Amino acid sequence: MDNYLASLLTEQVNERTKEIDRCDTAGILNMINDEDRIVPEAVGKEIPHIARAVDMIVDAIRGGGRLFYFGAGTSGRLGVLDASECTPTFGVSHDLIQGHIAGGDTALRNAVEDSEDSEELGRAEIGRLGITAADVVTGIAASGRTPYVLGVVRQAAAAGAKTIGITTNPDSILQREVDVCIAPLTGPEALTGSTRMKSGTAQKLVLNMLTTATMIKLGKVYGNRMVDLNATNGKLVERAQRIFRDITGGSEADAREFLAAANMRTKLAILMYLSGLDASAAQAVLDESSGNLRQAFSRLGIAAPPDASTADGAER
Repeated sequence: MDNYLASLLTEQVNERTKEIDRCDTAGILNMINDEDRIVPEAVGKEIPHIARAVDMIVDAIRGGGRLFYFGAGTSGRLGVLDASECTPTFGVSHDLIQGHIAGGDTALRNAVEDSEDSEELGRAEIGRLGITAADVVTGIAASGRTPYVLGVVRQAAAAGAKTIGITTNPDSILQREVDVCIAPLTGPEALTGSTRMKSGTAQKLVLNMLTTATMIKLGKVYGNRMVDLNATNGKLVERAQRIFRDITGGSEADAREFLAAANMRTKLAILMYLSGLDASAAQAVLDESSGNLRQAFSRLGIAAPPDASTADGAER
């Protein structure tokens, strides 16, 4: 494994930053920024693989399955971050999209680096979490060789689950173990081997794309509005009211009234306002429409409303 690690693209010395320690502050930052510019293009080249992964996840969730992320160190933390943000953003349960890190929750704040070296620990996660053939398991490892992650995807495949790999190295061990591998090649890091930098940024972009595209395809978004957001604090309540007004053209008072009647469920409040149905009847229509607001409008013969922002583009 040592020779394998030394040969990785992300472990190579970056010739462009070899003098970074001799730069002034602005020079250091410019070098880092120049390297960061490489990341979006590298991710863009992987869109065909990301699209395959999204379709796999959508099919699994529609069939009653779940999405799991597993990683160690930075990779694990990014998976936990993306998973945890799906509940307030898209109103899904905490169980639907889960992030797990080698070493458990302690590793979110503290380095527990040796835990990543156990393939058996990774294999045990599959049984502990009750992962089945209905689920999708994503292993995240910049190196593409982390034993914990390899254990996870190998055991997941044995359980019949679909598997995705996210790495920033070509021709990795991980790639050979998964159904779909997403491998944006971001090259040597500004600091040799520090994959918390470009590799981590690439992983974050990929994870954002996986869950956001999945939720759009599952009807959690209308236009580009998060109509299934979980309004659990003041900022989100205000956002829910704004989304309601922009889609329906209703007033601030309407937004408050219908969101309250819908128990702060934005999508339901919108359908109630535009259809005249009460909460129970409107929810039944949404259920019959697989939660898709456009389909609910069509089912009720309601013309899909345009964005009700003011004509000059400024929101009311």
